Amino acid sequence: MATSTEPSPHVENPLGAENADTATPLPDQGATVTDGRDDQVDRRANPLPVRTIALGTAGSLLILLSAFGAAGVLISDPVLGHGPLSWIRYGHGRMLATGTLYLGFGLVVWAWVRLGRHVLAGRVGSRPVLIAAASWMGPLLVSPPVFTRDVFSYIAQGALPLYGQDPYAVGPIVLGLQEVVQNVHPFWQTTPAPYGPMFILLAKGVAWVTGTNMILGVILMRFVLLAGLFMLLWALPGLVRHLGGHLPTTLWLAVAGPMTVVHLVGGPHNDLLMVGFLAAGTLCVLDRKHVLGIALVTLGAAVKATAALALPFLVWVWAGHLKSTFWKNFTRAVAAAVATTAVVFTATTLLAGVNLGWFKALQAPTMIVNWLSVPTAVGEVVHSIANIFFDANKSWFVNTTRVIGGLLFFAIAIRQWWLARTGGADAVRRMALVLFAVAVLSPATLPWYLTWGFVIAAALPWQRRQLAILVGAAVFLVLTYSPAGEDLLYNWPFIAAALAVSVLAGISLVRHDPLRLFNDRHELVTVEAPVKV
Repeated sequence: MATSTEPSPHVENPLGAENADTATPLPDQGATVTDGRDDQVDRRANPLPVRTIALGTAGSLLILLSAFGAAGVLISDPVLGHGPLSWIRYGHGRMLATGTLYLGFGLVVWAWVRLGRHVLAGRVGSRPVLIAAASWMGPLLVSPPVFTRDVFSYIAQGALPLYGQDPYAVGPIVLGLQEVVQNVHPFWQTTPAPYGPMFILLAKGVAWVTGTNMILGVILMRFVLLAGLFMLLWALPGLVRHLGGHLPTTLWLAVAGPMTVVHLVGGPHNDLLMVGFLAAGTLCVLDRKHVLGIALVTLGAAVKATAALALPFLVWVWAGHLKSTFWKNFTRAVAAAVATTAVVFTATTLLAGVNLGWFKALQAPTMIVNWLSVPTAVGEVVHSIANIFFDANKSWFVNTTRVIGGLLFFAIAIRQWWLARTGGADAVRRMALVLFAVAVLSPATLPWYLTWGFVIAAALPWQRRQLAILVGAAVFLVLTYSPAGEDLLYNWPFIAAALAVSVLAGISLVRHDPLRLFNDRHELVTVEAPVKV
């Protein structure tokens, strides 16, 4: 960590003033933030950043309160539907709630950036980051779903097998449960579930416990998905040890960031469970617990199929731990990994009581069209240009570029897999790259898809400028959907404003107060190197 000529061990003084007559900029903006171990700072020189944590908690509470009017509320709300507070769901009340929710999100982002400056300066270690993340997530555990309505689909898809329906053949519309079906987004009401048997089993359990009580169903689903967060928290220190990152920075990125706090937990999204299995399984393989690691990643693939892309890379890691010739090691690792995957996936499928119709249902997300998918974006741009000269068929252009994007992805994946043949940390780095590539080159990309490879990549060393880009991207990816879960990607004035806010957030990580709004209250960005214990 960098040092400063103005040493100050305090994150925030007792009065809360971030006072320094002259703000010290980050030295060497290209420096890499890396340390295989957590820089455990002496607690006397590493106090809790109380004001920063309180700022984010206040924002999270505002999100909670305003979510009852602006987020993914129930169509027939037994709490606020007809009571004295029902005004928050309609007209000007809903507009006020929406504005308040964005204000709350802004406070969470502000707190996250402040916390990031503390982390990069070496003022705080892992413990304060985890306390901050828990404080910001806490209110959202009982909130209506924010920036999505997917959780209602999860519950409905879990209810299908309870009523003798195949979730891979029919959509929730066939259920006679109006209280459940009416809350599912219209797109998913007639669409089979694209999720694996592990998740169908868990969703079935939630639906069995909560019945038609959707409020309880949303809360219970969140707590079920938190298993993924706990696995992630268990795995990240080990991944940092293998991949050479810096643990406080990794936790700040992967746990305390808005993609996790707002999207994965506040949403909630089952990607949280998938990435938890993925991270835990990857660490187990790196630590030579090969069978357990492959089994965990297989369970992740039984939640969402994307996790299966990690398995060929982990085979190289396994092979690299064996003591024979290259091809013998590879053959033995492949045979053992295939056998483990087959046993775990078969057992999960039988336990869930479903069939292999899941593979056909995986096509469902391709019906989503938005420009976060690079091939879709290129197809739309080319179509717009062609449409100037003749009446062009948009579907033809989009489908063509999606095929090209698919071919490009397979080329990238195969090349990265072969280059990963030395195993070890390099194979995991390349695995993270492929998981990112599949998210952006798939026919359909949703914001939370970017977490697939990011939770692994967060354990790598990062440069400060790269972290600033990640901050901007994380903020933007939350803002691409409305608090109620509707796509805003084609609302160009809003997207322009979202981009501006995201760029400001990224710049604020490396340049304190870039708008010069608080010239008399600077925040120190560097302190003396922390004392390791």
